[in-house]
Amino acid sequence: MTSCHILLANVFFAPFTYGGATVVAEEVAKALLARKAAAYEYKITAVSLCCHSGLADYTVLKSEKDGIQNFVINVPSKRSYSELYDNPRVTALIGELMDDLQPDVVHVHCVQDMGGGVLEAAKDRGIPSILSVHDFWWLCERQFMIKPSQTYCGQNPIRIDGCRGCVSNYDAAQKRFTYLQDISRIPDRVTYPSKFAHDLYVSSGFASDRGVVWGNGVRLPAPDFAAKQTSRRKRDTRLTFGFVGGPSQIKGWPLIRAAFKSIGRSDFRVLLVDGSAEADWWTGETFADLPGDWEVYPRFEQSEMDGFYAELDVLLFMSQWKETFGLAVREAMARGVSLIQTDSGGSAEHGSAHVADLIPIGASPDVLKEAMIAALDRHPNFRPQHSVVDFDAQAAAFEVILQDVLEDAI
Repeated sequence: MTSCHILLANVFFAPFTYGGATVVAEEVAKALLARKAAAYEYKITAVSLCCHSGLADYTVLKSEKDGIQNFVINVPSKRSYSELYDNPRVTALIGELMDDLQPDVVHVHCVQDMGGGVLEAAKDRGIPSILSVHDFWWLCERQFMIKPSQTYCGQNPIRIDGCRGCVSNYDAAQKRFTYLQDISRIPDRVTYPSKFAHDLYVSSGFASDRGVVWGNGVRLPAPDFAAKQTSRRKRDTRLTFGFVGGPSQIKGWPLIRAAFKSIGRSDFRVLLVDGSAEADWWTGETFADLPGDWEVYPRFEQSEMDGFYAELDVLLFMSQWKETFGLAVREAMARGVSLIQTDSGGSAEHGSAHVADLIPIGASPDVLKEAMIAALDRHPNFRPQHSVVDFDAQAAAFEVILQDVLEDAI
């Protein structure tokens, strides 16, 4: 069997996991290593970042988890604006790694703070590359198209002239935009997790001729999940709402709070996930003035998510910006959990009957309140588990893209 060594670049990587894109990068890598009918015998090495004051700047650490070595570059906390998207020191270190490791292909995920130079380093060495876009960092210095007012930008297509009222230094932002647009000419393929993300990037002039939609997978429920879910519903027959977005405006928390404040009934539970690394998302937040029973649920690993979703009947996904995908939405659908969600870009591209209500971004709390009341009135009205792509299937789809890239490189 032909071997294939992939150098995977992402701002975080195990054992320092944080964020949905990191989960995707890690899980697809592990799925590739585990594939029994793979076209290649895979070796995967990661390069990522950390920021620790106790280590010398640009020290490279080495760790390993799940059979994947991770070279971690320690970057200083104080870096210039340009170093956040083009850091010559990081690029040079990654280039040295490429020289030592001799990978067959470079797979670039989220590289905020790492910089687009990883693609330049691959090009300089004649190594084919695949860029997997997960957010809007390549087009927007604020990464998520969220303005300082904590509202969604809404440009489509994105033109840098339209950013004048948002960025603090327009000339610097224009230089960044031009640099990253130029970098987009390097990768052999650019993947997007949704049609929405693909179309916005392409219309904005980014890699318009090499983009493909490569939908994210999710961890599917374990065989005993249904039993856990049934047991919980027998133990407590009240409808349980869940929210994983944290106490931010852009994730819809003020909207959710206002809707519950005026709902006029209390026959329900609410679980709020604390997804922060320091377990402090909800510190200082009080729920005593809200009806129903409220509980902060601790951050959980991928392997522990069944325990959380077994407690839920309805997931509230109230994002006030256009998401590129929405992992939590698919995780809930795969477990028969209903959704009340906003019409938030890629997160709504599933066409599932699990959505009790699709709420426009910017709608008033009354719209959400009525949707929650309708869910309470329908309860119990449980959904079956919905067929969702898992990480194994996502890895198989990536392998097709990879084969095309490697064949073109011959």
